Amino acid sequence: MTLRGTMISMPMSDGAGIGVYRVEPVGPRRGGLLLIQEIFGVTDHIKEQSDLYAAQGYEVLAPSLYDREEPGFNVDYGAEDVQKAIRIARGEHPFELSVKDAQSCIDALKANGPVFITGYCYGGSVTWAASCRCTGLAAASGYYGGNIGQMADENPKCPIILHFGRHDHGIPMEVVEKVKRLHPDVMVYLYEAGHGFNSDRRADYSEVAAKLARERTLELFRAHGG
Repeated sequence: MTLRGTMISMPMSDGAGIGVYRVEPVGPRRGGLLLIQEIFGVTDHIKEQSDLYAAQGYEVLAPSLYDREEPGFNVDYGAEDVQKAIRIARGEHPFELSVKDAQSCIDALKANGPVFITGYCYGGSVTWAASCRCTGLAAASGYYGGNIGQMADENPKCPIILHFGRHDHGIPMEVVEKVKRLHPDVMVYLYEAGHGFNSDRRADYSEVAAKLARERTLELFRAHGG
């Protein structure tokens, strides 16, 4: 797949300039979309997902959240790379900074119509936090965010849907049930899949689940101005 977007540098709220994969919308503009990476960085998979949403009419920004710790961070799914990514995500990089960067990207998009957010794994957790803490979002769609359970007492400010794999070994069903119990108004979808089912680079990829989750995400966005 030939990528359509480009990496640009954008200033964040703390004055740092980080890389952002930006894609112009194809056809009539539906709004802006903030697409949040997995722990592995802004990989080709993340860029491809951005391009897919741009093809639906969204201007997409996918920020490289770990640029302060390691500029251009982009690794594979091997064991050594996973440990490197975890070290940054859980130790070196403050989660709250990712949420602040999300707000900076929302602010950059909001002048040109409604702004939406989606994200995967680490990005799914950021998506939940952004829906609760950021301003200017029209709707959100979070995929298998492992830290959502720790933030389940927070309340989203915009409509949000969540996607989890029923066979995700890293996110127990008790966590999913906790979210459903505390937020009966949030639509939580379960798929016959494991963690990372949206990525065709991963062992748990499920074409059926990925397609359905994306359709549901687009339906949500379009129901709220996109």
